[in-house]
Amino acid sequence: MTTPTLAVLVPLLPFLGAAAGLLLGRAAPGFARPLAVLPTLTSAVIAVLVAVRQGGGTGGGVRPVDTATELTPTGSVPIELALHIDGFAALVAVLVGLVASCVQIYSTGYLRDDPRYPSYAALVSLFTSAMFLVVYSGDLMVLLVGWEVMGICSYFLVGHYWETPEARAASLKAFLVTKLGDVPFLIGLFALAADTGSFRITKVVDAVASGGLDHPTVIALLLLAGVAGKSAQFPLHTWLPDAMAGPTPVSALIHAATMVAAGVYFVARLLPVFAASAAALVVLAVMSAVTMVGSALAALAQDDIKRVLAYSTVGQLGYMTGALAVGDRGAAVFHLLSHGAFKALLFLAAGVIIHAAGTNSLAAMSRMTGLRARIPDAFWTMTVALLALAAIPPFSGFFSKEAVLGAAEHAATGHTESVPGSAGWIVLVAGLLTAVLTAAYATRLWLLAFRPPAAAPHPAPAGAAEADAAEETGHGGQPVVMNVVLWVLAVPSLAFGITVGVLPDWFDGRPLTPTLTTSVLATGLTLVGGLVTYGAWRHTTALAARVPMGAVAAHPGAEPAVTEAEAIAAHTPAYGSIASAPDPADPGRLLLGPLHRHAAAGFRLDAVYSALFVRPTQFLAGVVRFLDREVVDTYVRGAGALPRWLGAAVRRAQTGNVQTYLSALLAGSVVLAVAAVLVAAGA
Repeated sequence: MTTPTLAVLVPLLPFLGAAAGLLLGRAAPGFARPLAVLPTLTSAVIAVLVAVRQGGGTGGGVRPVDTATELTPTGSVPIELALHIDGFAALVAVLVGLVASCVQIYSTGYLRDDPRYPSYAALVSLFTSAMFLVVYSGDLMVLLVGWEVMGICSYFLVGHYWETPEARAASLKAFLVTKLGDVPFLIGLFALAADTGSFRITKVVDAVASGGLDHPTVIALLLLAGVAGKSAQFPLHTWLPDAMAGPTPVSALIHAATMVAAGVYFVARLLPVFAASAAALVVLAVMSAVTMVGSALAALAQDDIKRVLAYSTVGQLGYMTGALAVGDRGAAVFHLLSHGAFKALLFLAAGVIIHAAGTNSLAAMSRMTGLRARIPDAFWTMTVALLALAAIPPFSGFFSKEAVLGAAEHAATGHTESVPGSAGWIVLVAGLLTAVLTAAYATRLWLLAFRPPAAAPHPAPAGAAEADAAEETGHGGQPVVMNVVLWVLAVPSLAFGITVGVLPDWFDGRPLTPTLTTSVLATGLTLVGGLVTYGAWRHTTALAARVPMGAVAAHPGAEPAVTEAEAIAAHTPAYGSIASAPDPADPGRLLLGPLHRHAAAGFRLDAVYSALFVRPTQFLAGVVRFLDREVVDTYVRGAGALPRWLGAAVRRAQTGNVQTYLSALLAGSVVLAVAAVLVAAGA
């Protein structure tokens, strides 16, 4: 079987699985799990086979797969069903297949008794198929189809717990904010096609290389709006933390391998378009710098464990866009691959922790004893993932993050052609500052979740192990498949860095090995961030025993998905704001000081958007509604009232009395006769 045929099967199989799951889910629920797992797992295996056939990508001398067929005549700019598989596409597809397979397998245990599991699993398969389409597509309009399918799938999946107001609001916000970025993105695609004469990615890149782009800055900025929405970059990042109201496996899928990775991957594919405009690169650098630092500060102030990880994702995506801003797409995709593994692990481990603790509040977990002992699998694998996140050598995050910082240093010192030195300095300084903050919030999460003070007053809630058969559950009452998936993802989180010497052959050939200067500096800053946070925790931990927190409202003996849904719904009543808990024992409060309350609220960007856009829009909608009801409808009602009044007057004359009718007829005849005589006399 040829490589293009295999590549077509990769997005096709999950799509067929999704269609079959939606059609058969209710009629034959027993088929829901096989239809969810097997097509996705098969696609992952085929994606690996496609990558092996690429044999080192284009850098190793292998030509990329590039084939197309025109869908239908569309005028001067044709739309083609095209495949373009180079080293970037091959490896990103493997990541998507790995994470999607792990999510589907994990979900079979996580949502084992959920009545809506068949539709959930089908939507996850459709989401996966759409991302495969984005990765393998060689035509921008076909890529856009996958882009938009991911958007609608995110709406349904984030709103899976639609009974809770948090999930309903989060799903709407995710859909609307990403669509806000998609509008200029679509305009930018049309402008790009108009300038280059094609939607084919290879032809667009060739046209840019030959100077065929007339409006590079305008096109690049329009496309960046869509990237900011999909990849949750400032200022369109606010939907991603709220999307944590969805099930934990959905969070892992969105954050690690699909939706938020799409924007970064798109810019990597079309980097020559952005590199054609120095202004666009500087804008991208500023956007990534603000995103990195702001999201890291916000993560340090969150109480919900999943919101910490959500803001972490925003910041790590900032590293990726920063690498693109300094012209190194190899470093960007390297960090995308590394981050995809350890961030999926972080979210799936968080699901186990929430189930065992019965809460998503770090403040409440910090007052529990015995939690770490009940979930050893989640403890050890999350420790590995947090070390990778903090970029501690030799974990994978160290190598990929250092590749980004090394590229930024290279650009800052003027060694990268066509990249402004200012962009390099912006990314380098922001990246180093973010390294300190990342170590701080990773250390804080680990300490609050797994290191309760000696005088912690509350034991961890009893799990479901007593209720389930020993062969069906692992430690802490979780299904075995959930813990197995954690260990599978722990392997690349620990060992993916060893590929640093091989990956340049898959990418553009630029070295990805860490440079001495940035490695020593960034690692030193990381250790400082972790040690300072540990010192702050030691200082504040004595307060934990004296300050009671809200009661754990979720029932930890229920299935994991039910526990999480209850924890999300109960967080605000039990602990106050969903962003933070009033916990003086939190080291984040000591580290951030007066900045804490603003960081916990995401620097109140939602309030700013509400004042600038939502309220004026609602006011204008109210004015339009008033004009429609009180002005336009008045004329409509008047036009209907006049015939009604005339009809009422005529109806009053219809009494049914024959004598009355004869009298009226006689009177009318007399009047007519008199009138005729008068007219004749006058004549």
